[in-house]
Order: sequence, then structure tokens, then C-alpha cells
Amino acid sequence: MRTSGIDRRTTLRLFGAATAGIAGAGALGACAPSGGSTDSGGDAKAKNFGFTSWSLNEEATKAEVNKIVKGWESGHKAKIKTTAYPYNEYLQQLTLKLNGGEISGAVHLDIAWLAAIAQMGKLVDLGDVAGEGGYTDVALTSGQYEKKQYGLPWTTGSIGVIGNQKLLDEAGIKKHPVTIAEFEDALRALKELKGVTPYAAATKVAQLKDIFPWMQTFGCTILDGDKVTIGDDASIDAVEWYKKLHDAKLIAKDVDRFDARALFGQGTVGFYDDAVIGKGATLATAKDKNLADAMVPVPRPVLKKGDDPQALLWGGVLAVVKGEGSDSAADFALHATSDVPTAVSYFGKTAMPPTTAKGLADPKVAADTFTSDWTKKITKTATPGPFWAYAKNAQIEEAVAKQVQAVLVGQSSARDAMKRARDEVTTLIKE
Repeated sequence: MRTSGIDRRTTLRLFGAATAGIAGAGALGACAPSGGSTDSGGDAKAKNFGFTSWSLNEEATKAEVNKIVKGWESGHKAKIKTTAYPYNEYLQQLTLKLNGGEISGAVHLDIAWLAAIAQMGKLVDLGDVAGEGGYTDVALTSGQYEKKQYGLPWTTGSIGVIGNQKLLDEAGIKKHPVTIAEFEDALRALKELKGVTPYAAATKVAQLKDIFPWMQTFGCTILDGDKVTIGDDASIDAVEWYKKLHDAKLIAKDVDRFDARALFGQGTVGFYDDAVIGKGATLATAKDKNLADAMVPVPRPVLKKGDDPQALLWGGVLAVVKGEGSDSAADFALHATSDVPTAVSYFGKTAMPPTTAKGLADPKVAADTFTSDWTKKITKTATPGPFWAYAKNAQIEEAVAKQVQAVLVGQSSARDAMKRARDEVTTLIKE
């Protein structure tokens, strides 16, 4: 994961916190050494510790997560104090509590937040612990910042392309498209089917960050060090291609992730972008429960054969706060993320794929061909979001998305829009 020189005030603004109050506490100092440090106070070797996670607040996951917690408490004669916040409030609450010294132990982080939280200097380097987990290389990468292992991977997946094999068969598409040219041919064949949207690509600002892997597919690095490369020929080519699909009605207007899931659930979409858990989310509201058999992961088409398919890394890690109970919390994080029976049970209840080679090879996981194929074909070459290391990641993604949308609706040329996007993003990463 790349790094950046984010200043203290900018990092704070990411969380919507009261900048002056928190900055005055000097909370965002340089990262301190790890290994039992008690910078946050308390005994690192204490048996009891805290655990903070949004999964403890969600119906789909809280029972299974509580099972992991209770199992640890029973087996280690310890007490874990759990704290839960809704996902949409989680980052702000976590940051405020960390700055106030009110959180200890293990904390659940979205991998998109890891860089900003690590910069606060309150997390333990779990490099030695991670070596015991047997994690896949891509999973390990998701928990790293500045070459240090600040998170143990709990869920590692990606956002890629899902296809409806039934519609592909009906359209006479005998094999999944590998190149952009083959993908276009497949979309045109799907368009011949009545009432079918060939590709339910994101066209609303909320998910138009999906353009990033397509830009990378066309050869745009997006960032080169701290230099924004959006606006180069490759990014312009990618957006012009997206516009071509839009004008040819091969993708639909005003679609976000939720719209795409709903349309796919109706059996009227050939391809769409989603996370690996999108299958479960889509099937939950699908009219045809047999749709599960038709859902297949499709590596993102490449510009030329031999290129790596592009995908956005997606998932969560367990980090540990320096101070009270940090050693025990690290052991708990290792157990929760790498113990095979625990990971397999979690997968069975939540469809969250394990992050270790042994977990993925377990018969109960391997039998789920969708997840296994997704891991091998899509997550294998997934990369972090290009702007995750920057405090204004959300604003950056929105700035680019708005410019892409302007192209789609005919308000701007791709060249002019990408130049504006480059200038806006360059300003945002320097603020």
C-alpha cells in the first residue's frame, strides 16, 4: 500500500472530527515502535482487553462474531469488552475514542482506512504475529502500511465482475471475454436479447470510482508517486470507451451498486461490478433462487492478452492498539483471522472468504466454487484503491466521478474532464 505525507489537520478532517480540539491533544504524532509498548497506558500483558467492530452491530454477522468472542473468553478465562458502532458512524467514532485514549485491544478496520489510522501512531506492528497465520500474500498486503503489518487480514476479497452464465449462453457467448474487444462483442450479443442490460456498470457518482480499474486496464497508473496521472492518454481512452458503451446502450443510465444488484436479481443483466459477497446480497432479493447457479466471477477484460486483470482490493483487518491487553488482543486477532475452524464457520454464516491458504483449501470453502474461483481469478491480482493513503480519499473519488459523469451525459469531452479531474485531485492531495 502506498504512503503519503498527510499533515495532521488533513488527517483529522477525514473523520469529520473537531480539528482544533483533537489536534491540541497531539494525537497524531509519528508512529512509535511496537512490541508491547504502552504508549496508551496500561499493561500490554493483561489478559483482558477490548474489541471494537461494526460487525457486532450488524444482523448478518454479530451472532457469529459474538461466538468467536465467547469462545475466546471461555478458552482463555479472560474477559473481552466489546464495543460496536454502525458502519457509517464507525470511523468517526473510532478516531475520536482513539484520540481520547478510550479504546484498547483489537479494532476492526476497513482496509481503506488503515493508512490514516496507522498514521495516528497508536497501532502495534503485528509483523511477528502475522508470520504465524499462514495468510495469502494478497491478504497480508491488505494489512500493511509503510512496509509494516498493522492489521491481520480478517476478510480479503475484491470488487470485480459478476456474469450471468445463463444469459451468456443464450447470447451464444461460448467463453468469457478476455480482452476489451471480446468484451464489447459479448455486450453487443447480449443487447440482442430482449429486455437485457448487457453491462450494469456504475453510472451514478456514488459508484463511479469503478472507473479506476478500467483506467488501469487502459494503462493509466492514476498515481506515479504523488503525481496524479489522470488526464493522460490512457485515462482519456478509458473514459471515451465508457462513453461509447453508454451511448450504444450497452451500459445503462443512472445505475449504482444497489440498482445493479436489483437488476441482476431480476435476471436482466449480463455483467455487473460487485464485491465477492455480492452474490449473497443479490440472491437475498432475487425472484429466481436458481440464479445462484448462473452467477459466475469473470476476470476484468484486459487491453491485450497477457495483461493482469484489474480489480479493487476489498476487505477488513484486525489491528491492535498499543497499551492495555495489547499482547492478548494480538493473540485474539491471530485466532479470529487464521484459526481454520473459526474461519470456516465464519465463512459458512457470512460468506466472508478466509484469508489463509489452509482456510481457502478447507473442503467446506473449496466446495463453494463461486468463492474459490473468485479468489483465484479476481482477488489474486487485486490492488488497493489508488488514493486510500490520502485523507481526502472520499472527496478525491467523488471529484473524479463527477467529471466522468459529465462526459457520460455529454457536458464535457473526456480530455477536458480528465484534465479538470487531475487538477482537482492534485489540489486535494496537497491540502
